Amino acid sequence: MQSSSMKREISEAHDTIRFGINAGVKADLAPPHPLQSTIQSETKFWADKKKFGTDAIYGSALNIRKDLDAQILSRFQRPPGALPSSLLGYEALTGSLDDFGFEDYLNMPHDSDSFRQPDMHHGMEVRLGLSKGPICPSFN
Repeated sequence: MQSSSMKREISEAHDTIRFGINAGVKADLAPPHPLQSTIQSETKFWADKKKFGTDAIYGSALNIRKDLDAQILSRFQRPPGALPSSLLGYEALTGSLDDFGFEDYLNMPHDSDSFRQPDMHHGMEVRLGLSKGPICPSFN
């Protein structure tokens, strides 16, 4: 019974209005732009080269320690409330503190007219599974 519903979902025509232009299996596998795949592969290449160099100089324990620190710092988040979580430790570890993109200063939610201050207690209840709903309903 599962396979018949799956076949129906795969064989249905794509609804562009509901799912967007690039929704589909091909869009999930391929990046939206060819330049994006080049940037990702070059970033991975230089990260692997840097890991190889530190492995040759300092040994494999340093790379393992860096990986563990990155896993710990990428999960750390501030409780919901007035201040957004910035992952400052992870950005310092990866060296992305120096990157300043347009998303850092354009379309900030607190500059909007319809912004509502988040309720910290409700956000923690949602995070702990005691309540349902969005953590921060900031827009009406």
